Amino acid sequence: MASSDKRGHLGQRLSRTAVVLVVALSAGSCGTTGSTGAGSADGARTAVRAERVPRELPSAPGASPTTSPPTAATPGLADLAGLGPRTSARIPADARQVVVVTGQNKDSPRSQVELYRKTASGWQGDASWPAHNALKGWTADHHLDDLRSPIGVFTLSDAGGLLPDPGSKLPYTRSGGFSVTGTGFQGESLAGSFDYVIAIDYNRAKGTSPLDWTRPLGADKGGGVWLHVDHGGPTHACVSLPEEHMKELLRTLDPALHPVVVMGDAASLAK
Repeated sequence: MASSDKRGHLGQRLSRTAVVLVVALSAGSCGTTGSTGAGSADGARTAVRAERVPRELPSAPGASPTTSPPTAATPGLADLAGLGPRTSARIPADARQVVVVTGQNKDSPRSQVELYRKTASGWQGDASWPAHNALKGWTADHHLDDLRSPIGVFTLSDAGGLLPDPGSKLPYTRSGGFSVTGTGFQGESLAGSFDYVIAIDYNRAKGTSPLDWTRPLGADKGGGVWLHVDHGGPTHACVSLPEEHMKELLRTLDPALHPVVVMGDAASLAK
C-alpha cells in the first residue's frame, strides 16, 4: 500500500468520534426567628450526559493528544452571597429567587440587600441596595421589642401598603392601616415608611395581609417583620429599602419562583 494511503487510513481511524462523559452543573408594628424548609445550598444539581466529540490528531508521531483546559464551575448561590453550609441548607430546594440581607456586624443597624435568581445557567445577582435593619442589630432568638432583626431563612408570600399596588406579583393589600406617624430613633419622620411593604414570613400566617395579627409562635416572639420603605434610620426589627427599590422588588418577586429572604449579620450567614 502506498504511504499516502496509509496516512489516509490512519487519519480516518483517529478522526472517529469517541463518546465522553461530560458532567454539567445545572446548574402595624415593624417589630420582630424561625426558618422555612430544608433544601440544598443553591439548588444546583448535577447531571451526566454523553456527547460525541472529535478526537484530535496527534501533532507528531508519539506526541500526546492536545487537551482543552477544564471549564470552571459556575459559582453557586453560597459562593456568590457568602453563605455557609448551615445557612445554605435552610434554603428551600424550590426557591428560584433569593433576597439576601447581610448586616455589617451583629450589633449594626446597617446592611446590604442583594437579589439573586436562578437561571438555566445557574445563580446570578440582579441587584444590590443599601438598607437598614434593627437598631441593635441581629439575633437568632428574636423576641418582641428586643430591637434586633431575626436571623434566618423565611419565605416571602404577601405584600401591601398605603399606596396603590405598583404592579406587585405577590398578593397586595392596600389599606389605610399602613399609615404611620411619629419619629424614628434618630428623629427622622416615619411618614411613608409603610407605603410599600413585603411581609417576611416570621411568626405570621401566610396568605394573609401583612397587617394580620396572627402569631403562631406566640406574641412574645414578636411579628410584623417586613421589608418596607426606608425612613433614614434603624428599625425595630424590619429591613428597610429606598422607595424605588421597594417598588422594584414588588414587581420582581414572583410566587411561582418561591422567593425567600436570607437575613442576618455577615458572620452568622457565613456559618
